[in-house]
Amino acid sequence: MGNAKKTPLDLGKRERQIYETVLALGEANVSEVKAKLENPPSYSAVRATMNLLVDKGWLKHRQIGLKYFYRPAAGQEKAKRTAIQRLLSNVFGDSPTDAVAALLDVTAGKLSSEQLQQMTDMIQKAREEKQP
Repeated sequence: MGNAKKTPLDLGKRERQIYETVLALGEANVSEVKAKLENPPSYSAVRATMNLLVDKGWLKHRQIGLKYFYRPAAGQEKAKRTAIQRLLSNVFGDSPTDAVAALLDVTAGKLSSEQLQQMTDMIQKAREEKQP
């Protein structure tokens, strides 16, 4: 498989949709995932895709009784980065500035001075890392 970094963009459209549904749910069985999909395929097609995602290393599963429950194989931090990358790409047209503006708009008046300072420090660190 090599050392190339895998991203959800490497998955087919339906695989990515199912992976992202499991990611959003945290852990789910086939029926729960199928219920969340828009224009879902058959139960057996969802199950087959979820098992394929297990084989590809995207999902893990465990059996409880007769049901299998699937969860993302990636750690929580990787899952958060993946979700942010997807949000940035799909909602904000890959514009970090638009994403930050929306975040500030939504949280207006709710951020403490300490939180604002933390964000300022993060921006300063990013500036320093960018300089040659």
